[in-house]
Amino acid sequence: QVGLDGQVLGAEMLLRWDRPGHGLQSPAEFIPLAEETGLIHDIGLMVLERACVHLKNWSTLPGVDAWMLSVNVSPLQLASDSFVDDVRATLRRVGAPPNRLRLEITESSLATDLSVLAEKMSALRQDGISWSLDDFGTGFSSFSLLQALPLDELKIDQTFVRGMGDDPSQRELVRKIIEIAEILGIATVAEGVETEQQRAWLSGMGCRVFQGYLFGRPLSAEAFHRTHVLQRQ
Repeated sequence: QVGLDGQVLGAEMLLRWDRPGHGLQSPAEFIPLAEETGLIHDIGLMVLERACVHLKNWSTLPGVDAWMLSVNVSPLQLASDSFVDDVRATLRRVGAPPNRLRLEITESSLATDLSVLAEKMSALRQDGISWSLDDFGTGFSSFSLLQALPLDELKIDQTFVRGMGDDPSQRELVRKIIEIAEILGIATVAEGVETEQQRAWLSGMGCRVFQGYLFGRPLSAEAFHRTHVLQRQ
């Protein structure tokens, strides 16, 4: 994730399964199975712990100590009664700064009791953790939901970003999303940015943070460290 000046502000943690004999598998292939079998809770905690380890390491390095790291949270994880305690325990055990952790939820997470969801989000937000709504516009959420939840960030789905070049009305739609988010005090991040033209349109609309192939493709944690962290030292 980069800012207007092209400087790295943080990253989103992605998960891939290096399946023997099959190569890297995307989350679309194994997350539904993990949710069906209940393994998603263990996997989610594993990813969260790894993210916290990275954040702890970054916090000791000048130039990257302010970076954010985003972690996706499954709706099933979020629905767990122990979710808040699990997140707190992981942060405490690893010693990571909670104000550098951002938890991402999707619109499918909103198909639940909003008051319970908002209560969990608020509890962790009081600890310094921030919240992002991922893939906005692809599901069933409404702008009224943005007011009901303690969100810090709205991620504009890549389908809208990619469609801006062919359809002026798509650009206006993205502009309105950014404007409404700004009214509500929610920052916006554009996903799937692949061209300088897309970045120029988005920055002109008021978007301040971007991620996508224009800035880099997914890397292993080790490669990310070599490519971005060590360069700042």
